[in-house]
Amino acid sequence: MTKDSSSSRSLGINTQLVRAGYDPFDYHGFINPPPVRASTVLFPTAEIMDTHAQKYTYGTRGTPTTNALCDAINELEGAAGTILVPSGLAAVTIAFLAYLSPGDHALVVDSVYGPTRHFCETMLSRFGVEAEFYDPMAGADIEKLFRPNTRLVHTEAPGSNTFEMQDIPAIVAVAHRHGAVVTMDNTWATPLYFKPLDFGVDISIQGVTKYPAGHSDVLMGTVSANAKHWPRLKETNGALGICGAPDDAYQVLRGLRTMGVRLERHQASALAVARWLEGRDDVAQVLHPALPSFPGHELWKRDFKGASGIFSFVLAVDRRQDYKRKAQAFLNALTLFGLGYSWGGFPSLALHVNLFDRKVTPPPEGGPILRLQIGLEDVADLIADLEKGFAAAKAV
Repeated sequence: MTKDSSSSRSLGINTQLVRAGYDPFDYHGFINPPPVRASTVLFPTAEIMDTHAQKYTYGTRGTPTTNALCDAINELEGAAGTILVPSGLAAVTIAFLAYLSPGDHALVVDSVYGPTRHFCETMLSRFGVEAEFYDPMAGADIEKLFRPNTRLVHTEAPGSNTFEMQDIPAIVAVAHRHGAVVTMDNTWATPLYFKPLDFGVDISIQGVTKYPAGHSDVLMGTVSANAKHWPRLKETNGALGICGAPDDAYQVLRGLRTMGVRLERHQASALAVARWLEGRDDVAQVLHPALPSFPGHELWKRDFKGASGIFSFVLAVDRRQDYKRKAQAFLNALTLFGLGYSWGGFPSLALHVNLFDRKVTPPPEGGPILRLQIGLEDVADLIADLEKGFAAAKAV
């Protein structure tokens, strides 16, 4: 563990994760930073209080614990600065609020995280910002949608629930030519498998609720900016007074140490299950970017270093009126897969995807879409559990 971030970048990723953001000898050699809970911070003199000439001034502006996590995320992202917020959704929304003003136009990918779409259609609209949704496969053709007042392009790759890939470098080139900020929700890949800022993205967003925390018991988001856009992000965060809690930061930082080995297991198990699903007649399509059969596979292969543990598949159903009944029968038969939202933790989860809010991109055809989060259980046990689901769906 070291303060020298430049030398850390030459280390292997798991070594970097163990060391990032914290030097034990700052705290008498203790391996983990203590959770410093603070609101008020005292100043030794009136002069220092007047000039804020000390590292910590108030709890919302950071503590040793939250700073340790920010430093670790900065190192992993290659960022000029990172803020912590109470959830992944808050991470997206504060980024939008930082760079959009009344009268602006924003381009948001149509496969975006559902609550982000809701924010765009409600809060952003009330603030006088127009959000237009675009095809995730647009690539450089996104230029046709630009207007003189287009100020931000939001990307998410792979897309929520249906996992469409985006040509991030092509979109970045167009956006920057028009002077627009590019934001990216990179929760699926984490900076271990894709580094948005290395591809020209300005703002990298993570729901660290997911893989960094890794245990399904913490809510937190991070927003990381390049040098050009960090001052505006930092200013907005301070103005809004939104901050991450020290205890949550402590848990995320602790989870970060094992994220590399956990992601390897999530990736291997998810691919094994996805390949097994591909061989079944009762599966119409498997939506996993790392499969050669997936339409966006070549983009994933070109830009990404790995895949995480969440993907979807289309349960083959002949009649549309049977979609919900068969999907629910499938899910109700599962005993190892929990029925729940979120993902990135150790347990496997499943849900029936609802795509009623899509504006541009038609949903995959052939049946209901079921999303799987593959956890850390044994693959053979998970496959046996899915077999129960297929049998129950067939019986309906």
